[in-house]
Amino acid sequence: MSGRDGWWRGKSTPAKIETYTRWSFHTFPFIEVATFALPAFGYVPAPANWILLLLVSAHAALGAVTASLTLDWTRGRRPRPVRLLWALGTATVVIAVVSLLVALHGPRGADNGAAAGTVFVGVLSFGVGTLALAVREARRMAYAVLGTALGACAVAVPAGVPAPSAVVTAGAVVLAAGFFTFTSAFSVWLLNAVYELDEARETRARLAVAEERLRFGRDLHDVMGRNLAVVALKSELAVQLARRGRPEAVEQMVEVQRIARETQREVREVVRGYREADLRTELAGAQGVLTAAGIDCEVSGPVPGLPTEIQSALGWVVREATTNVLRHGDAGRCAVSLRVAEGRVTLTVENDGAPGPGTKTGAGTRPGAAEPGRGSGLAGLRERLGEVDGVLRAGPAGGDLFRLTAEVPLPPDSIPEQAPAPEPGGSPRPVPHPVSEVTS
Repeated sequence: MSGRDGWWRGKSTPAKIETYTRWSFHTFPFIEVATFALPAFGYVPAPANWILLLLVSAHAALGAVTASLTLDWTRGRRPRPVRLLWALGTATVVIAVVSLLVALHGPRGADNGAAAGTVFVGVLSFGVGTLALAVREARRMAYAVLGTALGACAVAVPAGVPAPSAVVTAGAVVLAAGFFTFTSAFSVWLLNAVYELDEARETRARLAVAEERLRFGRDLHDVMGRNLAVVALKSELAVQLARRGRPEAVEQMVEVQRIARETQREVREVVRGYREADLRTELAGAQGVLTAAGIDCEVSGPVPGLPTEIQSALGWVVREATTNVLRHGDAGRCAVSLRVAEGRVTLTVENDGAPGPGTKTGAGTRPGAAEPGRGSGLAGLRERLGEVDGVLRAGPAGGDLFRLTAEVPLPPDSIPEQAPAPEPGGSPRPVPHPVSEVTS
């Protein structure tokens, strides 16, 4: 059971929809045989009933293979199976006509009308519904359904079916074939829509990264462009003055040195502003991103006036945990809580989308994975927390829950005052430090 669960959880959402769609079409052969072939045993004696069963079973198997290959074509993985589609269309017509003749002119003759209509309508309906997978235009699908109904009526009358019964049979073909055609068309549309939405989300993420890179590049250009131009000009001037033996060359090089140091300071400020993360902003952003992804996200706990370096470290934890909940898990719920107690601030991120052992976890990278440098995985988070004496714990929390906990000690001068104990017969006095609450 755990193996199948891991196989399912390891798929992306579009892959799950595709798997569900394929297996839905794989059940159609059993439905066709059970609904249209097996009931014929009650109307048609042997050996005609066995002939009907073999014919309908062969048609159902051919339809299953055609549906599978045609779905591959809709996803662009193989050419359209034209020969197989023609084979299915031909087999649908031949098997339907043969089934009608066997049922009508078998051992019981006209007494087999109910079986004839059932098998005839069933084979035509499933055949047209499967062929609709290879048609993109709704108008052509409607023409195929109406043409099949008219053809059924035109074949049934010469085969010996009374005209009123033939009209009823044509109407049944319209209803049944129309239903299966609509099912096929809607399934393909839904599958393509899910893949397009997933591609759009990936494109949006890439655009966001590209936009952030452009912003960072513009900041660096603004900082370094002018300063480097000044450095180049003053260096050239210093060279010319030095060649002439002028003492002003030293002053120019001193100015170059000052500008270089100023540029270093400005670059550090740009990088620091790029890397630091505001905790309050990250909590609000995590809730918005997870909610937009269809994950029920609850953010709770006070966000007091924490030191900037602690907010930055915890903000990176929230950002990384949110990213990995989206990328590596299949969560339906995520809870983010912040708690300040006993001189420590504790951030907990818990979600219910943890995959099975050996796969990527819901709120972090694979257990034991270590990334060098200040990466974006657990190793990078531990390094960032280590700079503020914090610790990081991540792992399963029972069932399909995954919990990531970050604890950071607060400096003595930034620990909020604790509410005093209530006096006898009175109520506790309020503490005058500001506390803001972020709730879902």
